[in-house]
Amino acid sequence: MLLLMLAMLFTLPLNSQNNENKVINTILMGYSVRNYVAAPVSYQDLEQILKCGLKAPSAHNTQLWKFTVVRNASLISQMVGNAPVGNVVIIVSGPENAPGGIKVDFDCALATESMFIAAQGLGLGARIYTGPINNINAKKADFQIPEGYRAIAVLRIGVVNKSVDAVTSASTRKKAEEIINYVK
Repeated sequence: MLLLMLAMLFTLPLNSQNNENKVINTILMGYSVRNYVAAPVSYQDLEQILKCGLKAPSAHNTQLWKFTVVRNASLISQMVGNAPVGNVVIIVSGPENAPGGIKVDFDCALATESMFIAAQGLGLGARIYTGPINNINAKKADFQIPEGYRAIAVLRIGVVNKSVDAVTSASTRKKAEEIINYVK
């Protein structure tokens, strides 16, 4: 019975996923935004988003990440295409040599995801990229990546184009039974 209830829950359409818990609702309704408008992300929103990144979990609470905030449109265009004025990019970096076998890429991913959810919770659009990483790491000085660090992820944040229907424009998700395995 439990499996049937879970299957029903995970096969509901996105637009019917509603929950009283704002965090869960933000996650269930979230998507990677592709369409932004030319409007600035406020400093207050950016500070809240960065605080959420700082509070992300990390191995042994080492918090080895560094966040590089880029507002320069020219630099942003070198990382992500078609970025309207006002978009912000946060480059999440980790040390080139992490101590004691710590999986710094995973920790940086957790911080990136925390900021992604925070941006969406504030009503902003967000998208995580890893494609531009090689270009960023090849030009560390241009992007002001701290010495001894390497870029791991890029988080783009901007004001969402409200005319886009997020439910129908989001790519389809796999069914729960394709992903979840319950051990008996």
